[in-house]
Amino acid sequence: MEKDKDQLLEEQHLQSCLDIIRENIRVYEEKEKIYRKEVTELFQAVKKGEGDSYGQLTAEQNLLEHVENALRKNRAALEKAYFGRVDYQDRTFGGKESRYIGKHGVTRNSDDVVIVDWRAPVSSVYYENELGEGVYDVPGSEPVEILLEKKRTYDVQKDQLLGYYDDDVAANDELLVKYLSQNKEAVLGDIIATIQKEQNEIIRDTPFKNIIVQGVAGSGKTTVALHRISYVLYNYEERYKPSEFCIVGSSDMLLNYISSGLPELEVNHVRQMRMDIFLPYLMGKAWKKKYRVISDDEMAPVKSKLRFVKQLELYLSLWVKEYLNLESIRDRQLGCILSRTDMEETYERNPQMSLLQMEKLLNQRIASRIRFLCTEKDESFKKKKLQEYKKYFDSSVHKWTEVEIYQKFLCWMEQQDGNDQWEKSLEHIKKGEMDLYDAAALGLIWKRILKKKDVDEFSQIIIDEAQDFGEMVYYVMKQLLPECYFTIMGDVSQNIRYETGMNDWDGLKEIMFEKENDGFYLLAKSYRNTIEISECAGKVLEKASQGSYKIQPVIRHGQKVTVKQETGEKLEMILQDTVEQVLQKGFETVAVVCRNEEDTDEVRKILKIEEDHSGFHNGVMVLPVTLTKGLEFDAVILWKPDGEHYGVNAREAKLLYVAITRALHELYMIGDKKISDLCY
Repeated sequence: MEKDKDQLLEEQHLQSCLDIIRENIRVYEEKEKIYRKEVTELFQAVKKGEGDSYGQLTAEQNLLEHVENALRKNRAALEKAYFGRVDYQDRTFGGKESRYIGKHGVTRNSDDVVIVDWRAPVSSVYYENELGEGVYDVPGSEPVEILLEKKRTYDVQKDQLLGYYDDDVAANDELLVKYLSQNKEAVLGDIIATIQKEQNEIIRDTPFKNIIVQGVAGSGKTTVALHRISYVLYNYEERYKPSEFCIVGSSDMLLNYISSGLPELEVNHVRQMRMDIFLPYLMGKAWKKKYRVISDDEMAPVKSKLRFVKQLELYLSLWVKEYLNLESIRDRQLGCILSRTDMEETYERNPQMSLLQMEKLLNQRIASRIRFLCTEKDESFKKKKLQEYKKYFDSSVHKWTEVEIYQKFLCWMEQQDGNDQWEKSLEHIKKGEMDLYDAAALGLIWKRILKKKDVDEFSQIIIDEAQDFGEMVYYVMKQLLPECYFTIMGDVSQNIRYETGMNDWDGLKEIMFEKENDGFYLLAKSYRNTIEISECAGKVLEKASQGSYKIQPVIRHGQKVTVKQETGEKLEMILQDTVEQVLQKGFETVAVVCRNEEDTDEVRKILKIEEDHSGFHNGVMVLPVTLTKGLEFDAVILWKPDGEHYGVNAREAKLLYVAITRALHELYMIGDKKISDLCY
């Protein structure tokens, strides 16, 4: 009987919330009509050049945007009002609270909070606290102490309360498994309701630190990164603008996939760039139009390492010492203008300055000192001395370019190593063709020698699939963006660029971790795959990471991994039939994953699918395994996963591990030979 009463109260509360939301929608729709009309009239007035119309237009446009956002939030809340509730005693401020938590905050009369936004500080109680004593953090304030008495999870669809579950982990996991059993499109919309404690810690961690997240395939790394951006922008809106964030990835396919989730989280105007575009972008005009980025050359395995960039740093420091002669400056009439000690102190106090910037600063110091020493001299004498020492330090006369200095460095490396292994690199660099690591090297040369202005466009850099790039790239980014904070997400078990990417995190920690609060997180639980797919992936993972990181799957059973072997036309028919069967089951995203471009072209011909450059989409996609990184599909068909395509070694194991773990619900292995021993 008590349960029925509780159910009734919960149903009444839901209807009460929906009534408030409907009233909000009515009010905001009326306001939207009024503001839209005013904006249109003011726009016409601006065109005619009437009075202060432009200022009024800007103000009205801001009001209209605010109303449109509020309307969108309330309409979304009408579809799913909330997913959680916490009842607690507030030990810090006193009183008892009962808070309903939703994807979108809802207020009545603008200030009475009816449903709390998931990003609000108090919402962390739902994600992190167990029943009993606890605290939650408030950015910029002291933690709030509470006694949590109830935590409830709801399954709400429109005006229907389908069920609710009390207490902690069991409830959350039960709902999580229900959500994960849906198609990929449905999962994205519900993920906020099922954020796990270990994910929540990363999302809500302070933005004023560098973090590295090692997460197994399907652990929600990308989701966590996007939610972290949304959380920071919501709670630190006075400190950060969306345009100060940049998401950096390895491919357009991955960035397209990531950006599709941003509007869902109310994140707009965040930049997204491929790494090979981001590095040149940071150099601005120093990256000449004639330069272009090419695929990694044969020396990339050497250039990608920390040792290489440390040698470049040594070379550049020798270069600076040679051209920045810090001997005391003495004038026959004025005496000592600047002492060597004075200049060395200036140099040491400004380690971020380039050679050109340091020269400019020292020239300014010389000019100030001359003015002081000429206090009692006549004006013409002072002018003469200022002119004489105007460009005392002036490397710009050499007209160096970044490429010229880089070529000299590689020749120096040849002398150090006593061989000519850099000849091919020097050939393409001379033509203005740089691989990713050459581009990073040019960035460091520009920073140390030729930079005139600082880069301060970005404050937060988020890197997904971070293991795809060598440590050297991160070292250079850290030097180019010394005031930035980095959120770095990856899985070294998925490093498909085995020779150049990262196979452990040690070097990156050395580069990134400067402050005490910088942190390394581990996400070991996989929410993507069924138990059956996870077990298959786990066998491959053992060989990919030598057992460093194991998968802990969420208990969700599905169909067994299907293996089919045939030859010739029969194999083609099996592929066509399997694709057809999977689509008939209602799956929205299906991928046929191939080992290389040649196999990809073959499968596209069999299935009569043309190459698609539009990015991630619903339906059937045929992709080489390298392009599936970071993506997930309802069903995956692996084409020819045999020993010839995936040999028994760590490099091939990482590729096969990536391919297998793309599948949410069903995995098929189809080929003309026995599947690779990596799977056993």
